[in-house]
Amino acid sequence: MPLTLVGHELTSGLRFPEGPAVLADGRVLCVEMEAGDLTAVSPDGRKEVLAHVGGGPNGVAIGPDGLAYLCNNGGLTFKTFEGGYLRPVGGAPGHPDGWIERVDLATGRVERLYDHCNGRPLRGPNDIVFDRHGGFWFTDLGGVHEREILRGSVYYAKADGSMLREVIFPIFMPNGVGLSPDGATLYVSETDTCRLWAYPITGPGEVALAPWPSPNGGRLVCGLPGYARFDSLAVEEDGRICVATLVRGGITVAAPDGSGYEFLSAPEPYCTNICFGGEDMRTAYITLSGSGKILAVPWPRAGLRLAF
Repeated sequence: MPLTLVGHELTSGLRFPEGPAVLADGRVLCVEMEAGDLTAVSPDGRKEVLAHVGGGPNGVAIGPDGLAYLCNNGGLTFKTFEGGYLRPVGGAPGHPDGWIERVDLATGRVERLYDHCNGRPLRGPNDIVFDRHGGFWFTDLGGVHEREILRGSVYYAKADGSMLREVIFPIFMPNGVGLSPDGATLYVSETDTCRLWAYPITGPGEVALAPWPSPNGGRLVCGLPGYARFDSLAVEEDGRICVATLVRGGITVAAPDGSGYEFLSAPEPYCTNICFGGEDMRTAYITLSGSGKILAVPWPRAGLRLAF
């Protein structure tokens, strides 16, 4: 039997929260994808909208300049189901493309950094992580339309807006992205295949790609049996990779060498993101997007401190 996540509800009433990140003052930063807002949640559960960015804000990371960097998928169509459960049911009308933006948390000023790479539009930027060099990796899930699926990519960019590079293509619906504790390995989760991949990093914005039969140049770390979907991820201090798992509803914790995994069950199927915080990095903040909640869960091990 899977273990069950046991914690307390930090807050509720969010409009499809994603991309949590813990700020230096203890607040949890998140996006509200359906509302188009960037919101900070205090330890007592109070919510404050810091900026309205529009579109479909998704992953969030704090950069070396203290600003918040956001992946924006351009917008999705949401539907509310019985009991107030909210979930996306497709792209927004017209299938708008996505972009990368940054937000000054003090003033709410929003600045768009990237929306094209080598003349190709970003389709659905999803998740983001900074490395120790001050650059950031992000996934672009691609796009799902009525009769076609656009394949995704993984990009590397500089925070000053001067460089954007496509590093991995094609990859099918890349979602979560993270770095190993030593910064030598990039992890990427694929949503619909429910697979977690690893890539050796050979330099800033560079990876070594495995040859065929790898479908995307990665080493397979973990894949779940049955029907489930992977979302965002976070890494523990000891190197384990924690992947939010849709449909099955919970967190999959995978060994980095591919030797196995454990699963912790969440209260709902749309368990989308996890991040770590607290003085000892042993509190996991987990977004339950369908019900609009963030859980604070005592974690058995310390999470990895991010670069910034």
